[in-house]
Amino acid sequence: MSNIAKAFANGKAFIPFITCGDPDLDTTAAVVRAAVENGADLIELGIPFSDPTAEGPVIQGANLRALNGGVTTDKIFDFVRELRRDVTVPMVFMTYANVVFSYGAEQFIATCRDIGIDGLILPDLPFEEKEEFLPLCHQYGVDLISLIAPTSENRIAMIAREAEGFLYIVSSLGVTGMRSEIKTDLSAIVKVVRENTDVPCAIGFGISKPEQAQKMAAISDGAIVGSAIIKLLEQYGKEAPSHVGAYVRSMKDALR
Repeated sequence: MSNIAKAFANGKAFIPFITCGDPDLDTTAAVVRAAVENGADLIELGIPFSDPTAEGPVIQGANLRALNGGVTTDKIFDFVRELRRDVTVPMVFMTYANVVFSYGAEQFIATCRDIGIDGLILPDLPFEEKEEFLPLCHQYGVDLISLIAPTSENRIAMIAREAEGFLYIVSSLGVTGMRSEIKTDLSAIVKVVRENTDVPCAIGFGISKPEQAQKMAAISDGAIVGSAIIKLLEQYGKEAPSHVGAYVRSMKDALR
């Protein structure tokens, strides 16, 4: 069983997204631990990038705050190494292809393995171009996690067949952010996924309330939440960990 599969082994998974270094890495560490203590099954760690094209204003703001605070990829690697002393849930990086390229793809992916990162999500990497990183990911045992968007249509089966780790199903068109309602016919997408792979799938983009998480988890294997958590960080700064912990508990309870 891959480490990521463990996140889905005990019912529906709750997956928080946290931007590394917003407002600083000590706070990020405290937020990750608070999330895990309150039931987070897998952690998505964002490596900040100056041009995060998939992100809405909330997460863009977090990227800017982190970069202005002097966060670098190397500092994030050291931070994860430290985190792995006591955090055992699966962790994946979400960042952009450019971040991996400019660091040196092999060095980046080898380091992921060394520090205990289980997977990599690159929202700007088209499925057709994943060969750029896939052989290295296989070589170092890091899952390259694919995204399926509402526009994927006739490619859903193909993406699902080659999926590893888990499948990230994007609930809505456009960028990340909180939405009052999600209109995509997600059950139709999940049905195609289920016909083509046993790899679990989780739905993200636009989920902020327990009722929404419950709805999404009812048709998939889990819910991913980013902007709602980043909003708490924006609001409370270094005091955010306890607020994030309480929020994660409410979301996880909704999935039980």
